[in-house]
Amino acid sequence: MITFDEVGAILDAIADELPHEFYNKLNGGVVLLPDVKFHPASENRRDLYIMGEYTHDPRGLGRYIAIYYGSFVRLYGNSPPDAQKEQLRKVLLHEFTHHLESLAGERGLEIKDKLRMDEYKRRYS
Repeated sequence: MITFDEVGAILDAIADELPHEFYNKLNGGVVLLPDVKFHPASENRRDLYIMGEYTHDPRGLGRYIAIYYGSFVRLYGNSPPDAQKEQLRKVLLHEFTHHLESLAGERGLEIKDKLRMDEYKRRYS
């Protein structure tokens, strides 16, 4: 199984490939947390993991991206290394898209995510 440090190294490598401008106003940077995090919509099912999250808290920690190692390992811990790296890339770029859209006053990805959650709720309610 992939270790916390290995995931951190992969995320660092992916983050280093991104344009410097992506980090504008991302004062908290990208953090890797050991947690397993479930989406509240899966309250009793506990089948919907949150692998990453963009936070914009003007009164607290500001803007940052959190990646949840525990969630990632539960879903992809036994996948081939290339698949793990690709999934981490997708998660990180998804969260950066939220960040960049927030800076631009856009909500396209947020709306798309909400529609996907609405479909999940319809399917499992």
